[in-house]
Amino acid sequence: MTEKLRVGVIFGGRSGEHEVSLISAGSIIRAMDRRKYEVIPIAIDKDGHWLPPSEARRLLPRGTLPSLPRWMTDRRATEIILPGDAQLGGLLTFDSGMHLIKRMPLDVVFPVLHGPYGEDGTIQGLLELADIPYVGCGVLASAVGMDKDMMKRLFRQAGLSVVDYLAIERSVWRKRPAAIIGRILRKMGLPVFVKPANLGSSVGITKVKEGSALKDAIELAAEFDRKILIEEAIEGREIEVSVLGNDAPMASLPGEIIPGAEFYDYTDKYINDAAQLIIPAKLPARLTAKLQRWAIRAFQAIDGSGMARVDFFIERRTGRLLVNEINTIPGFTSISMYPKLWEASGIRYPELIDRLIELALERHREKSRRRLTL
Repeated sequence: MTEKLRVGVIFGGRSGEHEVSLISAGSIIRAMDRRKYEVIPIAIDKDGHWLPPSEARRLLPRGTLPSLPRWMTDRRATEIILPGDAQLGGLLTFDSGMHLIKRMPLDVVFPVLHGPYGEDGTIQGLLELADIPYVGCGVLASAVGMDKDMMKRLFRQAGLSVVDYLAIERSVWRKRPAAIIGRILRKMGLPVFVKPANLGSSVGITKVKEGSALKDAIELAAEFDRKILIEEAIEGREIEVSVLGNDAPMASLPGEIIPGAEFYDYTDKYINDAAQLIIPAKLPARLTAKLQRWAIRAFQAIDGSGMARVDFFIERRTGRLLVNEINTIPGFTSISMYPKLWEASGIRYPELIDRLIELALERHREKSRRRLTL
């Protein structure tokens, strides 16, 4: 019998998307083939504390992991660390007195950390130091994909059209709020969307229709990030395309989101479940092909690997195609677009997880060929 791959699934995290991460992780773990994988749940709580498997399991949706092997449930284990040490290649568990109990080698890690301190290159950097293969984009692509300002700059350089926007630092906003509001109104007009530059799942986002509401919208976004984006509000269709692969990525069929609210916000995505997902989107074949080409180009523009979801607008008035953003750890819940688009394109959820793990191992093998000494 082939030995199982030991997969550490890391979820939770210090992010406004903590709860979404728990749902995504639960879906992934339930779908993983236990004949192929030994799953180690690793949770990071909202304060940034890493939890051993027995405690991590309690954060997952009920029934995700009914039981754990005995070796994962040592009652003495209260602390867990993933050191950036290439010779260890895994987790260390400690008791309350910080005495080492066990080392848990990991074959691969599946990060399911949405937002800051997970999707932004931080956990990827730690895994690079530890020399552990991991699912998804590397450090650079993750960092750029999280920062919507830098992301859009690279998209423009790659010849992709993006939504018109302004990026402002929180420190500048605090010093000159009236000047900033005047600049927004002159350059952008209204309505606009105001959002944190480094967050996802529509956390901290506001659609502003009146100038009097700009100040509160910027203050809200500033609670979540040091950089705030003000974007032109596009009246159009919202289209999403999933990308899968490393050096030769492929794109899924596109899907369309029809929001159940005025825009596709956090409540609409994860609480009310009122949005309609039309998969595949009803589009001419030529436009479908263009969306797929642009999705791959956006993925390559940030040096993506593994997976990403690229979000577009098709402006109703002009028919313009605009890239909105890329998500390097897209939602993986049962209602999320990323896996649904691949299912419509012929790759079922469990097979998708298999492919992502294979891509992680392939990328690690390729990187391991680098020469590190003179």
